[in-house]
Amino acid sequence: MKPDFAKGGGLLPVITQEYGSNAVLMLAWINETAWEETCRTGLAHYWSRSRNRLWKKGESSGNMQRIIEIRVDCDADSVLYIVDQQGGAACHEGYVSCFFRSLGTGHAEPVIVEKRLFDPEDVYGK
Repeated sequence: MKPDFAKGGGLLPVITQEYGSNAVLMLAWINETAWEETCRTGLAHYWSRSRNRLWKKGESSGNMQRIIEIRVDCDADSVLYIVDQQGGAACHEGYVSCFFRSLGTGHAEPVIVEKRLFDPEDVYGK
């Protein structure tokens, strides 16, 4: 089933999960072009709202996501990519997951709960 891009005004959320560990790596957005490129190439493509352009995950870092499976939810307005995460880190800040902070019981501020795998300045020059 193809997602219904009209429901989201052309953009739909996509949750990316790592195959094997089932870890949630990230939440991003796709438009129809990103969907088609992902299906065509077998590599995760997204729509960058901040850069207003299509991007292939890992195009700068080399940490690409090879698609294992794609699922579309019951309303056809959100997508799940199950991927083989290449290079270890899905997060542009150098962590395995974009969800590397935890606000657990008793914490006033979020605590970093993952080890950083790379320094973004070394990879992206930021």
